[in-house]
Amino acid sequence: MLTVDTPVLGRRERDLRNRFELPAGIVQANFETDHPLLLGRRGDDNPVDFAAYANTSLDPTLTWEALATLRSWTKLPVLVKGVVTAEDALLALAHGAAGIVVSNHGGRQLDGAILTARALPEVVEAVAGAVPVLVDGGIRRGVDVLRALALGARAVLVGRPCLWGLAVDGEAGVHAVLDMLRQELESAMALAGRASLASVDRTLVVAR
Repeated sequence: MLTVDTPVLGRRERDLRNRFELPAGIVQANFETDHPLLLGRRGDDNPVDFAAYANTSLDPTLTWEALATLRSWTKLPVLVKGVVTAEDALLALAHGAAGIVVSNHGGRQLDGAILTARALPEVVEAVAGAVPVLVDGGIRRGVDVLRALALGARAVLVGRPCLWGLAVDGEAGVHAVLDMLRQELESAMALAGRASLASVDRTLVVAR
């Protein structure tokens, strides 16, 4: 999945406060590559500051034209993650994105970044059904899923809750988290008077 809005790592103050480092010889799999389009890294002999590691692994010179290169590597659909404006949504479409993920990367990269729930309607309207729009961030309960669907998302991405389940009980913990979200979504739909996903629409959400 191509991410468009983190050419450098944000100031992750929790990592700085905890002096988080990658242990010697450890690399992030998504940064490990020899391809010239992506900088990539290999394991170092000494521990390395995570921010320095990430900022020397991300290529800030990438442009939208790189999307065509990425698409040429695979027959799989390429989704663009990190879109929070209509302008970027239209650029993603123009460069062949098969889908868009509205995300602010957990709000960890840029202080004051727009909430995904606020960005989602603008992106959905701009895309106008041309490709699926997914949303990432802030999904903790089934009612959060319902809100996202009501705002036009085709689906939601659930990262942290799955990681929490994995930490507690491995694969079974992840299944438990997903089952809970599904049950909560079904309950929220019933309480909102919606019998099917097709009946979920913007009228369920009121802007403050």
